[in-house]
Amino acid sequence: MKPRLKLPAVGSGPKRQQYIQTCPKTTTFSLDRRRHISAYGYTQAKALVYPKHGSPTDVLTLHSHSISPPHSNLITLGNLAAPLNPADINQIQGTYPTAPPFTSAIGTAQPHAVPGNEACFEVLSAGSTCKDIRKGDWVIPRRTGLGTWRTHLQVEEDKVMRVDRDGLKAEQVATVSVNPVTAYRMLKDFTKLEEGDWFIQNGANSGVGRAAVQLGKMWGLRSICVVRKREGAEGDALKQEMQELGATVVVSDEEVMEKGFGERVKEWTDGGRNHLGLGLNCVGGDAGMAMAKVLDPGGTMVTYGAMSKSPMRVGAGMLIFKDLRFLGFWVSRWGDGLPEEKKKTIDEILGLIRDGKFKDVPMMEVPWSWETKKEELLEAVQGTLEGFREGKGIFKFGDT
Repeated sequence: MKPRLKLPAVGSGPKRQQYIQTCPKTTTFSLDRRRHISAYGYTQAKALVYPKHGSPTDVLTLHSHSISPPHSNLITLGNLAAPLNPADINQIQGTYPTAPPFTSAIGTAQPHAVPGNEACFEVLSAGSTCKDIRKGDWVIPRRTGLGTWRTHLQVEEDKVMRVDRDGLKAEQVATVSVNPVTAYRMLKDFTKLEEGDWFIQNGANSGVGRAAVQLGKMWGLRSICVVRKREGAEGDALKQEMQELGATVVVSDEEVMEKGFGERVKEWTDGGRNHLGLGLNCVGGDAGMAMAKVLDPGGTMVTYGAMSKSPMRVGAGMLIFKDLRFLGFWVSRWGDGLPEEKKKTIDEILGLIRDGKFKDVPMMEVPWSWETKKEELLEAVQGTLEGFREGKGIFKFGDT
């Protein structure tokens, strides 16, 4: 049984009635989540914050603050789920091109920033002039840099976009706007691929890679999926998992570097008669160039990450004789520049999830309740920097 809501000791009569009238009601949250609403309608919130760039374990602290009732076009949001992406860590470190602003808006003694770019929020209350968003709606950030590693926040209505919550889990909504959208746009926007054509990608078991495999399969594309080598049963299990998602061929990063890999590609593509026109690269360095070498003349290599932190050395022959194109894609810039197209893409992907046609990336849930200690949260953040993981880290908010 869920615990009954116990009103604070605010006396009786008008003062108690004022509490009852100002305490916002919720739809999907359990009633005990309202226990952090004060007698005057203020929401008690917590956020991970940092005053300067550096290692997450060195600079992040857990800050408590109050949020006043919303007015005019403001909305108060309760967080349901927020993923931990490598880009979020890079922003804290100061190595990412964009970063959330340093402000004192949530009552810190000196300006701090709140990390995190993705989340699924529920609208707890809305100001009187809000037009399109109502209490109980689920929303996601409209642009990057909102700062999502927190239990609650208050923003203008136009800072978020509403999503249809029917048939979806919060973690599915929270993780839709970066990885699946990146895969979707790279397969659609850079070169024309016909049904039966091939693409090759590294980091294939990442969030983007898994999304590309599934979308490609739906659209009739065939794929060569490169993953980091794993020994024995672990490697066999990953290969089977990728094939079940829709991968045509699964190979290790070591195989791609071997002499003769190009001949194997020709065998898979019927002697080169089937078009291999697109490469999706999140590794860079020599591993990325090994993929570029097997692309057909006129092919396109799209780089969206650089996990190896090594430069890609493009030979002149690739440009002159094979006429390869080397391009980059940054989903944050794309989405911020084309918010309506971003919304359409997200709605389409969520529709596929709702219909059971698109599988979630494996996730490692990190519970975040009001009693959760800073050390528990920082341990999860640190795990994002490590190598092999069982799944994508995601904060799952409970009694906050």
